[in-house]
Amino acid sequence: MTNQNVVVSDAKSGIGLALFSSAVAKPPAAAAQGGGFVAIPRKKPLKKLETGGGAARISAWVDSMRASSPTRKPLSESEDQIKSSWILHHPSALTMFEQIINASSGKQIVMFLDYDGTLSPIVEDPDRAFMTKEMRKAVSDVAQYFPTAIVTGRCRAKVYNFVKLSQLYYAGSHGMDIKGPAKDSNNSEVNANANANLNDNQGLSFQPAREFLPMIDKVYKVLLEKTKSTPGAKVENNKFCLSVHYRCVDEESWNALAEQVKTVLNDYPKLKLTQGRKVLEIRPTIKWDKGKALEFLLESLGYANSDDVFPVYIGDDRTDEDAFKVLRDRGQGFGILVSKVPKETNASYSLQEPSEVMHFLRRLVEWKKSLLHGH
Repeated sequence: MTNQNVVVSDAKSGIGLALFSSAVAKPPAAAAQGGGFVAIPRKKPLKKLETGGGAARISAWVDSMRASSPTRKPLSESEDQIKSSWILHHPSALTMFEQIINASSGKQIVMFLDYDGTLSPIVEDPDRAFMTKEMRKAVSDVAQYFPTAIVTGRCRAKVYNFVKLSQLYYAGSHGMDIKGPAKDSNNSEVNANANANLNDNQGLSFQPAREFLPMIDKVYKVLLEKTKSTPGAKVENNKFCLSVHYRCVDEESWNALAEQVKTVLNDYPKLKLTQGRKVLEIRPTIKWDKGKALEFLLESLGYANSDDVFPVYIGDDRTDEDAFKVLRDRGQGFGILVSKVPKETNASYSLQEPSEVMHFLRRLVEWKKSLLHGH
């Protein structure tokens, strides 16, 4: 889900904002290239939307919904200059493939992949976000050589039905529902985590927000009823979080939809609202996100305090920034942002679309095969 950074200008709106790191992540190879850097205009992306307040806050919500759903238009000269400079400092992971591989020398690569907008295209109907057979084969091949996890805002069961690969780790609901492959002779490296439930038949399992399930189910039913009057609105139950999609809602109705969602959430202070591209996401207020899920999975794989691991996280959504930041803070591996437009990001490299992600995964497999066979 390729989300734009959002500015809410109404200082009195009371909307809670969290900043991405103001520093732009620079891979060593890019930083060494030098040259003048044209900064992306500083924006404060919406991280959490406060649910109290009145008309002014609803107006701010709608402004942010509009800002996160920009219309496509030709780049101006200055915008083109910004994009060129952004690419210089977040170069293509395909162009820089050799540098990435060299940095991983002697370490175990672990792959983390978002789903929507990364392995599948963004589509109007979220139930039809299918990945291609070619992409499934690429992911399957990668998982043969590297521990691989899908980290998504989707319900874990739903994304599993899209991917259909049993050898992967799945972290659904923004990492609040984690399950690993069944433990067998090929998966002996998985270590039990103190907070995880690991059993010989079922493999790794962890659900830090289980207590919220009854509340989420209740809010889902209320939202379904509340939003029925807004044509095109779709409420998706992702088990530990909810998504209110407005991709198919006329912009004139966004205000009404925001009001409907706000009215419901006013009664549930233990839930928070965050935003993606054409989607409002409701989830528990616990301190858990895709970055926490990445750390948990690395620990479960036995790499909690190891220098011998090289995590690579590929994602396109604002929620993936939590994982990109973890990698920057750890000083291990790299984040790769899937985006055609410049954004402030903690990722070091970029890819433009799912087809480039597939190409990158294939090159990774080819490199590993050649290494193993001594070519």
